[in-house]
Amino acid sequence: MFGTLRSNSLRNTSKIFRHVRRYASQFLNQVIQMQHTEICADPPSRALVLGVYADEDDSHDAGILTPAAWRYNVSRTNGRLIEVLRMSGPLPRRGEARILFAQEVEKVPYYSAVAVVGLGKECLGYNPYEIIDEQKEGIRRSVAKACMDLALLNTNRIEVENCGHAESAAEGAALGVWAYQELRNRDNRIPVPTVDLYTTKEEVCDLEGFRIGLQKAAAQNLTRQLQEMPSNILTPTSFAQNVVEVLCKSGVNVEVKVEGWAESQVMNAFLSVGKASCEPPIFLELSYYGTAADERPIVMIGQGITYDCGGLCLKSKDQLYVKRGDMTGAAVVVATCRAIAALRLPVNIRGLVPLCENVLGCNSFRPGDTVKCMNGKHIKIQGTDQADVLILADTLLYAQNFCPKCIVDVGTNSWHMREVLGEAACGVFTNSEILWQQIKHASMHTGDRVWRMPLWEYYTQLIRGGMSSDVQNYGAGRGGKPCKAAAFLREFVPCGQWMHMDATNVMTTRGTTFEYLRAGMAGRPTRTLIEFIAQTICADTAPKMPKK
Repeated sequence: MFGTLRSNSLRNTSKIFRHVRRYASQFLNQVIQMQHTEICADPPSRALVLGVYADEDDSHDAGILTPAAWRYNVSRTNGRLIEVLRMSGPLPRRGEARILFAQEVEKVPYYSAVAVVGLGKECLGYNPYEIIDEQKEGIRRSVAKACMDLALLNTNRIEVENCGHAESAAEGAALGVWAYQELRNRDNRIPVPTVDLYTTKEEVCDLEGFRIGLQKAAAQNLTRQLQEMPSNILTPTSFAQNVVEVLCKSGVNVEVKVEGWAESQVMNAFLSVGKASCEPPIFLELSYYGTAADERPIVMIGQGITYDCGGLCLKSKDQLYVKRGDMTGAAVVVATCRAIAALRLPVNIRGLVPLCENVLGCNSFRPGDTVKCMNGKHIKIQGTDQADVLILADTLLYAQNFCPKCIVDVGTNSWHMREVLGEAACGVFTNSEILWQQIKHASMHTGDRVWRMPLWEYYTQLIRGGMSSDVQNYGAGRGGKPCKAAAFLREFVPCGQWMHMDATNVMTTRGTTFEYLRAGMAGRPTRTLIEFIAQTICADTAPKMPKK
């Protein structure tokens, strides 16, 4: 009897055990499946960039979040964001970012990472001693640093709040994530996330300002891309093909003129530079009409030597390595024209881009040669490594055919600009106080500063010093080479307002001066030139011809 009871109890226990095991295994399988799904699923790849104001000189400053950051802190994190930020140490300074993870109360957060950037004090603005808007520059630097750090986390999409100025935030983000890697294997490329403006229903968003910032940054990135392309790939012919492809889609007309046309225009100085190369010289004429056709245009000239070894006067090894960027002026003009067309600015633009190579060859022009320009002046070539001013001289003379409102040329004329200004500012030479004030004001907003260099009669006498010719491309005496180059160019500007920008020293960057520019080609001064042209539209600040 006891044995029968015992067997019945064992059977009942076994049934209960099997039932519990079946239920438990089902539950455990669900748990394991959920854990497996959470571990193996692709994590959300959205990130958010918010700003915080704090006194950089006070390490104990608790900081004040921007309005957009505060609303996110309250509505999405229940105040946790600011608490964790303050517990993580001193608040980030300008040019710094702190990335925080899993701040939202939801189990699956919408933003997988939140980067809080330092914006400095709330009262920052124009600094007359630094000639820069410190608030805007701080936004660019900090937002760029955050976006570059988030890109390393394989983030696909980054939303950026305006941080007080949407245009600067867009510039910093778009410039920071860009990298030239067309020639790298796709598996080894740095991820480049898309950038968008963070918007909420509670605030008015400056979408137009953000769009303008993206267009300016895209223009500078186009300049950087053209600068970085190897000179064996970006020849004068290839450059022209790229320009046609890029600008014709943007509403800018492109005329490609060949060597025979340059001969008919008596551009002997331009032709003498490129005759040693197997690549024929090409002259590009860009035109954009944003207003009435009879309105006088602004003429932009871009130096386009796709590679400059110096000819028979060979340059040093350090210079040769970066001389693929000697077409910086041409790249700046092309990118500026595209941005102006994209922004639909009501202004007429004429862009002139002489393209050639200055290389060694059996047909190289020589020191001591003399060429005659279309205005009848004879140029004595003292050194073939100073070819930049030669191609600009002929182009300046040709620009007079368009009765321009003003002429702006961009080139890389003197390596000595690096010793004068470093990476701080682009050198500007001009015969017009109006143009100088406008370009100075534009650079203050863009953070890509300029500095006025002397254009005195003293330097004009040095380049006219030779007895056997009207002018010399080097000039007499030692030193002052950037100023002598500008004085040489002024000889070919018969009348009107003119400005020369020497971008030699800002052509490249070490990657440490500006957080929003990686090491390599910098693309400067593209944004400043775009801002300058935008300011000329204003009736009270537009360049005016001097009264007779």
